[in-house]
Amino acid sequence: MNRYQESVYTLPIGDLRRQYLLAVRPGEILDTHRRRAINLSEMIRLLEPATFVLIGEQHDNAQHHQFQAEVIEGLVQAGRSVIVGMEMFDRTKQYPLNLWTLNRLSEAEFIEQSEWKTQWGFDFALYRPIFEVVYRHRLRLVGLNVPRSVVRQTARGGWQSVPEAERMGIPDPDLSVDDHRKLFYALLGGGHPTGQTQNDNFYAAQVVWDTAMADSALRYLERTVPSPRLAFVIIAGNGHVMYDVGISLRLRMRTNLATRVITPLPPSAQPTRVRASLGDFVWLPG
Repeated sequence: MNRYQESVYTLPIGDLRRQYLLAVRPGEILDTHRRRAINLSEMIRLLEPATFVLIGEQHDNAQHHQFQAEVIEGLVQAGRSVIVGMEMFDRTKQYPLNLWTLNRLSEAEFIEQSEWKTQWGFDFALYRPIFEVVYRHRLRLVGLNVPRSVVRQTARGGWQSVPEAERMGIPDPDLSVDDHRKLFYALLGGGHPTGQTQNDNFYAAQVVWDTAMADSALRYLERTVPSPRLAFVIIAGNGHVMYDVGISLRLRMRTNLATRVITPLPPSAQPTRVRASLGDFVWLPG
């Protein structure tokens, strides 16, 4: 792992109580609170208090998607009532997602009707393990994203430039979270626009993205029969979940329901150093 990647996983941000550094070994799930390695079954048990379980990913990493599917399966086997929300679809595609839950579409029909290739574009096979576990258990599947036009317009002209009719009820983004801003620019490296206004708009687009996905999850939950066994799994890129300053923070701004963050790392044959605040659990594929 290069020096840039290490800096992203050891940023001094997030939970002030967990600013210590830890080493995670290949193949391990690290419990950053208890500072020790655990197995998948133990992590599932420790997720018991959480309504929202956020699992990050590198979009093109097949191991990450297999791991996400295994966590979902583990929650189902533990008797949780599981909902799976995905960054990969926007709200306008909810109907075909419902049909997939009901086993009424073939894979080819689902790919076509959900417009996977334009909604997301990564090879569907990478994500197949997730869709298979959803299909097998008929889990509710939720599109969390908003049309890309909303995010693009925010990046161009700021949130206020998005017409009210196109905001889909998304709350005004809170741009004041310094730790989130630090993460955003650390992930971006040197590739962000020049000029302060452009920078602020570009950053605002990321906050709108996170805020909108949290909003989608909460709106879906409002229409769901309450259950103490509910587990709303959110599948999104690492940049939206790391350090508990992305989607989970936007959820906590509006609800007291407990959240937990699982951060998968890039595969490595060597131990990797991480900041404990990176996630409640950190997994290093070997």
